Amino acid sequence: MRWTRFVCGLEKGTGLYFLFVRSETKTPSGLPARPVLTSYYKSDHFKHASNTFTSPLAAILCADVFQSMYAQMVCGLCQRHRVVRVGTVFTSGLLRAIQFLHQHWEQLAADIEHGELSPCVSEPLVRAAVAGILRTDPRLAQVIRTECSNGDWAGIVTRIWPNTKYLDTIVTGSMAQYVPILSYYGGDLPIAFTKYVSSECPLGLNLHPMCDPSEVSYTILPNLAYFEFLPTDGAAATAAELVELADVEAGREYELVVTTYGGLSRYRVGDVLRVTGFHNAAPRFRFVRRSGALLSVDADKTDEAELQRASALLRPHGAAVLDYTSRVCTMTLPGHYVVYWELMATTQQEGAGGTRSVDSDVLDRCCLEMEEALSYVYWVLRVVDGAIRPLEIRVVRPDTFEELVSLAVSHGASMGQYKVPRCVTVSAVIQLLDSRVVSSHFSPALPCRPGTVDSVFNRAECC
Repeated sequence: MRWTRFVCGLEKGTGLYFLFVRSETKTPSGLPARPVLTSYYKSDHFKHASNTFTSPLAAILCADVFQSMYAQMVCGLCQRHRVVRVGTVFTSGLLRAIQFLHQHWEQLAADIEHGELSPCVSEPLVRAAVAGILRTDPRLAQVIRTECSNGDWAGIVTRIWPNTKYLDTIVTGSMAQYVPILSYYGGDLPIAFTKYVSSECPLGLNLHPMCDPSEVSYTILPNLAYFEFLPTDGAAATAAELVELADVEAGREYELVVTTYGGLSRYRVGDVLRVTGFHNAAPRFRFVRRSGALLSVDADKTDEAELQRASALLRPHGAAVLDYTSRVCTMTLPGHYVVYWELMATTQQEGAGGTRSVDSDVLDRCCLEMEEALSYVYWVLRVVDGAIRPLEIRVVRPDTFEELVSLAVSHGASMGQYKVPRCVTVSAVIQLLDSRVVSSHFSPALPCRPGTVDSVFNRAECC
């Protein structure tokens, strides 16, 4: 897809993309194993395409995540006026890059002022590659200090990279909850992404990449694999229920099943898609959720989309949810949902983590609003049967989710492909989250029956 159809002037600049590889491992039989993106970044095809990015190939191929990020950030800053688009694979990765700048801007500015890379980057190939870009530039160093030291990070992307025309990153599925924060940092730049891909195979394209993130739909390309669809509204999931691409119905939800050229046969990818319409005769799909991302105490089943709605209550208080995850707590009976929120300030006056001006009763109402968004089954179990205790939000200290990323990477996860799990069950992760809780809040009332007009917004308009 040619971006020049949608954005003018891209040919006059380059892209700042934060891309990462993962170290290779070997199977018991001795075959090399690595993530698909690592294979792509090491391919000849990518080597020829990498000259359109600010990051030198050696920095992208560095397996040390810190050194790779530092080198890519330095090179992006040195070429700030050439940057016309900024991106990562996943939105969470772009936010991590901005947080990295927040944490290390002083050292980065010092490197640029003196034209010498910090010793924190020790990989010889990376240092040599950056040396070809890094030059002594006291004026640029002062710009970085001025923009990063005043405590106001609204629109920081356009202030540091003033010619940026759009942000290129995945904003569907679990990434959708990052859109308000990304808009805060991006100065309301358009957020676009064209490709719908998975580890199993490429899947389709977003033919309207500059649409609002909430309206993103993908057109499946039938030459990429053989696609079948399993209706999600059936009682059983059997091969007999599979629907051909040409036979899906508008408005219905399906789980994607692929048969690939690589040898996978009727493989359930785990993505649940809703048919939103058609491009000519080709169906267009919106990503709804991952089929396994569910919370359940009893007969209830809650997906990630239902946990994202309450954060709107925080906006009038100058705060936003930077990241979240959840789990079911069954240490007491009955069990209940626990949602971990890391907050951030969206105004310069807010306190660390964005929590100083958010009253406890507002966070309590967020618990209730979240319960209001859940299913009828949840309401019956919570209100009628008393089989579920009130939902709980636990606010964690700043940088908690950065520690979660570090924990995952230390156990072999890929920095570039890591996505925060929206439901956690691993004891080490739960212990980390619980060790950083600063406050705990519970739903103050019983949720209204789904579909009634008496919502938390009606009861608490002053919010």
